[in-house]
Amino acid sequence: MEQPQPVQKKNLLEQLNPTQVFVFGLVEGVLVLCTIGFFILLAMVLGDGKTIAATSDGGRQVSPSAAPAAGNPTQGDITLRSVDEKNDHIRGTKDAAITIVEYSDFQCPYCQQFHETMKQVMETYAGNVRWVYRHFPLESIHPNARQAALGSECAAEQGKFWEYADATFSNQSQLASGLTDIARQAGLNAAKFETCLSSGKYDDLVDQDATEAQLAGGRGTPYSILIAPDGTKIPISGAQPFASVQSAIEPYLN
Repeated sequence: MEQPQPVQKKNLLEQLNPTQVFVFGLVEGVLVLCTIGFFILLAMVLGDGKTIAATSDGGRQVSPSAAPAAGNPTQGDITLRSVDEKNDHIRGTKDAAITIVEYSDFQCPYCQQFHETMKQVMETYAGNVRWVYRHFPLESIHPNARQAALGSECAAEQGKFWEYADATFSNQSQLASGLTDIARQAGLNAAKFETCLSSGKYDDLVDQDATEAQLAGGRGTPYSILIAPDGTKIPISGAQPFASVQSAIEPYLN
């Protein structure tokens, strides 16, 4: 039996008239150019992967950083308020030759990690390094960070700033509801702590620290600056490991 011949189907372009073919080709060309442009732009953005993403929000909130390499901004670009031995939160010997000023966020997981690194630094370089803590709460992504920062100032009123800071990072998951419990754990008078916290009297101080962090080049947390004995300022961006911080310290030790 003779088999019927299959019907030959026309492809899409063969079904279109010349005008339709022209329009189709034009649209396809535009789509190709857009695709190429997208990947060029993506390459430009990813090409600067060693810097911290900067997304300012209200002059106080910026995008987080995982652990980008140190060195942004350059040393000559850093503007930093002098350390105030009376009012700054200083851990270690106050007249230590090397200072590390850290701008941090109590709800930031990378800050929690770097907090442990800095404790190791202080143990290793006792007497040679002092650690200054300043506030940089990223409120757009860490809604409890600001309240925790205010709580730390209330803890400082009772002479317990560092005890509170250690307890807060150790109990970071409890920030939404457990600041008073954290304060108790740090040895604070809970009633005085709550009264202070509800007053909001340290709002301006926290804002000032956060603004200064950005002026000093901070675009994420943690952001630290090593101040050498000769005044040289070295930026340490992100949760750098102990070895990286150590390599920044060692050249300035005699």
